Amino acid sequence: MLDRLLSLEGRLAAALIGAAMAAFGLGYGMGQAQLPPVIAWPVAAAVLVTVAVLAARTLAGPVAQLIRALSGAVQSFKDGDFAFSVHSNRTDELGELVVAHNDLGKVLREERQNLFQRELLLHTVVQNNPTALVLSNARGHIVHANLAARHLLGHGRKLEGQLLSELLESVPDALNEVIRARSTGLATVEVEGQDETYHVDYREFQLNGQRHHMHLFKHLTRELNRQEVATWKKVIRVISHELNNSLAPVISLSHSGQTLLEAEQYQRLPQILQTIAERARHLEGFVKSYAGFAKLPLPQLEDVDWEELLTDLARQWSFTRIGELPQQPGRFDRVQVEQVLINLLKNAHESGSPPEQVAMRVQLVKGNWHIDVLDRGAGMSTAVLENALIPFYSTKRSGSGIGLALAREVAEAHGGRLRLRNRAEGGTQVTLQLPVG
Repeated sequence: MLDRLLSLEGRLAAALIGAAMAAFGLGYGMGQAQLPPVIAWPVAAAVLVTVAVLAARTLAGPVAQLIRALSGAVQSFKDGDFAFSVHSNRTDELGELVVAHNDLGKVLREERQNLFQRELLLHTVVQNNPTALVLSNARGHIVHANLAARHLLGHGRKLEGQLLSELLESVPDALNEVIRARSTGLATVEVEGQDETYHVDYREFQLNGQRHHMHLFKHLTRELNRQEVATWKKVIRVISHELNNSLAPVISLSHSGQTLLEAEQYQRLPQILQTIAERARHLEGFVKSYAGFAKLPLPQLEDVDWEELLTDLARQWSFTRIGELPQQPGRFDRVQVEQVLINLLKNAHESGSPPEQVAMRVQLVKGNWHIDVLDRGAGMSTAVLENALIPFYSTKRSGSGIGLALAREVAEAHGGRLRLRNRAEGGTQVTLQLPVG
């Protein structure tokens, strides 16, 4: 009951009741003094209004002052400043509001401090991450680039605020093409005289209500070197296994043949010699398949008519042509390039793509021939994209892992390169890039 009387509502009611009683008493007293009612009651009413105004000012003044203080504190919250609090000794509803406001400020201060610490941790991680990161907004301006990105793309200079399109003018062609295509793929560039391989990943998302684009550049050279060593160890084990599987029976059969000769038992000799010949042919085929990759001959350059080349390829694997063929002939080793394209078309058909959606395109881009083989298969995972060009790496049960590695060797022997990327609508695009002359 006491709390209700001390509340803002109780105080206002007490003031109004007191003013009314005072006015009634004054009017009644004037009536007893035999003053005319037309004088007594207006005087009483004037006294009531005066007392009510004074009471309202007395009650409302501190309330208005407190409301202004709360309003200023809320404005500070809107401006991101949570350091303000309001002091009051009131025990009514406004006092409870002040306590709730101060508690809210305390919570916001703690949350902001925690958020600041998390942002600081995230900033430290991003800045010191070896993966280069470039974030650009919808207008093409770079809004964030970590230290690795500055070193890779800007020679150590700050990149924020620059137009991504202007930055790409000084970026190596291999990176330039992948970035402009907004795709995921591999790119090999020359850094300080050494070839370095990067896996480029692209993401698009909304940030603060605006569309942003993020490119990630993961340095793979060290990992590729480690994988290469592991692959060569695997190759040695595979070759040793095959040699042992072929030589062991040959040695055994040779010993048996020698024993039969000494005993002048010639009936089984033809069968023994036939088995030795079969094992030798198997071993010869196995060695040739690996030697073909290890001893790739130098390209014998010649003029190649595009129409004739694609017509010959279509006799072996079906595909759809995209665009018109260039009138200018290509100049490369036709035998090597044709074998590469046969392997790429074979992979496209084995990717799960509908045969009618396997396509080939030939175009001239910045002084280089781009021969694209496209499919609508399952595409490649990030792990496969990173390892697909490593010799003897294969995801197929019976695959040798030589096809794409040999294609890269042929491209590099011509002074070009091989690029892999996933298509946005599904499937894979393999680009064989060759110089014009």
